[in-house]
Amino acid sequence: MSIKIERIEKEMVREVSQILQMEVKNQSLKLITITACHVTNDLSFAKIYFTCFQEEERKKVEAELKQAAGFIRKQLSDRINLRHTPELIFVYDDSIAYGKKIESVIEKMHGGDTNEE
Repeated sequence: MSIKIERIEKEMVREVSQILQMEVKNQSLKLITITACHVTNDLSFAKIYFTCFQEEERKKVEAELKQAAGFIRKQLSDRINLRHTPELIFVYDDSIAYGKKIESVIEKMHGGDTNEE
């Protein structure tokens, strides 16, 4: 991956997070966290990964982000100096939930061992 693409991805994570906190009127979108961004080499698409505090509202938040994607893209085009602002695709990041699951499995494995130390 090129340094330019990595720089754009980091900038997009920072700017989208700021847009969601400061510009968006929808209160449920203010409670999400942008975790990563992956931009295609031709800068036509950007997958933006997010997590939300209330996992049961995941589908609702995804739908609201899809509705707000045009507004967020417009705000990004004003803030980031690119010839073409990528189309935004919001994807729920389940790596945190997966990490918690792995952690609980490891705890169960170590909890059964009483002969250690």
